[in-house]
Amino acid sequence: MKRLPLDPPNRLGVDTFGEEVLAFTGEEICTRAMTTSTTIAENGGRTEVSARCVVSIRGVTKSFGATRAVDRVDLDLHAGEVHALVGENGAGKSTLMRVLAGFHSDYSGTIALDGEQTQILHPRQAQALGIALVHQELSLLPEMTVAENIFLGREPYGTIPGVISRPAMEERSRTLFRELGIQLDAAARVDRLSIAERQLVEIVKGVSANPRVLIFDEPTSSLTYHETRELFRVIKGLTAKGTAVVYISHKLDEIFAVAHRVTVLRDGARVASAPVAAWTHARLVNAMVGRDLSALFPHTPSAPGEIRLEVRNLTRRGAFRAISFHVRAREVVGLYGLIGSGRTSLADALFGITPADAGEILVDGEPVAVRSPGRALAHGIAMAPEDRRARGLVPMLSVKINMSLSALAALTQGGFIARSRELDAVERLIARLSVRAASHSQEVMMLSGGNQQKVVLARALMVGPKVLILDEPTRGIDVVAKAEVHATIDDLARQGLAVLMISSELPEILGMSDRVLVMRDGAIVGEIARGEASEERLVAVAAGVAESSA
Repeated sequence: MKRLPLDPPNRLGVDTFGEEVLAFTGEEICTRAMTTSTTIAENGGRTEVSARCVVSIRGVTKSFGATRAVDRVDLDLHAGEVHALVGENGAGKSTLMRVLAGFHSDYSGTIALDGEQTQILHPRQAQALGIALVHQELSLLPEMTVAENIFLGREPYGTIPGVISRPAMEERSRTLFRELGIQLDAAARVDRLSIAERQLVEIVKGVSANPRVLIFDEPTSSLTYHETRELFRVIKGLTAKGTAVVYISHKLDEIFAVAHRVTVLRDGARVASAPVAAWTHARLVNAMVGRDLSALFPHTPSAPGEIRLEVRNLTRRGAFRAISFHVRAREVVGLYGLIGSGRTSLADALFGITPADAGEILVDGEPVAVRSPGRALAHGIAMAPEDRRARGLVPMLSVKINMSLSALAALTQGGFIARSRELDAVERLIARLSVRAASHSQEVMMLSGGNQQKVVLARALMVGPKVLILDEPTRGIDVVAKAEVHATIDDLARQGLAVLMISSELPEILGMSDRVLVMRDGAIVGEIARGEASEERLVAVAAGVAESSA
């Protein structure tokens, strides 16, 4: 197989590390790709990748009012290749792919499929052309079953003409689950699934269409290490069959594990594109943000203080059992586990969303009854939930109102909210967390994902808690916002808070935790000190193939 030459590049930039960043014209790549193939190094081996150009995007531009979200972008997608799109929130990655998937018809520029130019005007047209999108924000219908969501609009019919066959639909779903190594109930209603399980349904839905172009937009934002590796296995099978895969993720380790080529977008424009072997983590971050971000995990362990939160034999039937642990002041305790391990259920019990059936919760050594979120807040326990859109924010309300919702009782005088006190508290938190908003009156739905997450965190801090529970605190946010949230967590711990941090991201757990609790099947099965923790050990304990003293 002949390799694509790396010269001459269309643009040659030099990053702050003194390294060259190559960016070719899409036309040059696509022209060469129509007649040859490329060999790409992957995990120390060689993977043969057909370079037939399936999609050619030229000069695509999409604006929302005066804001240009995508600015004259060229991009080519090749059969059998995983093409990663990276950049900060707002860089234009999702918007560009939503143009390709037919969600934005008012774009300029051209799109060609297999060399034939076409205009994609709506999602059904894109699907008919073989383009499928696995959404970042879940697009499932909660009142319908898993199988009904997977085959929505493509339902199989039974022996009676025009009558949908539910058994056939469920059996096809189960066949897909077996092929993909996924455990789901085809007949279960989606609104009864966890966020991670819903994410898996979205993935199966995309794969089930057997597309020639499959776009994954943050597919692992709720998945654990094990489920992510299973997804990579699925992607490898898709590319082996010639599917062109687009992979959007803020998790750079995933990019290096799965991609063949990486394209960087910044402020809506393409700034660099090169085979994955041409990148390092540092150069990729630099290309994304235009500066070095060396401290992604800035936690500086300090001497822990007194026990702030203690849990004794906490149990909730069907969710978790006999949970005992403690978190000290100035300490970040990580909580890790695979899907279904009970992590979020435990957090919900500690915050009173779904109270425990038995056991004790103590704050500063005093037993407390946590039967509702209001009681949890009154006892000094605050929480930033995993699903910020559904459980953490009221999207159509302002930044100010979203921040102050948890502290209205404290801000009320004589039956009225003390507006000046409320505004002062909000402005302090906006400054403290570096929330980027036009003003405190801006609707929170208009903020980026990272700034929305900061608003969720601000609301938890508004009550001045002693204990802070963070469930997936950096889910779906870009590398810059992630570094800022990590710095905030470190600052809060140093100021005396006890932090319990649930995360599916192993680098985050390892980088930010003083010690890690591991859950499996509703029980804590391991406690591992910071200096003894590794990705391999945490995964092994979580999967039950190794033990650790609890």
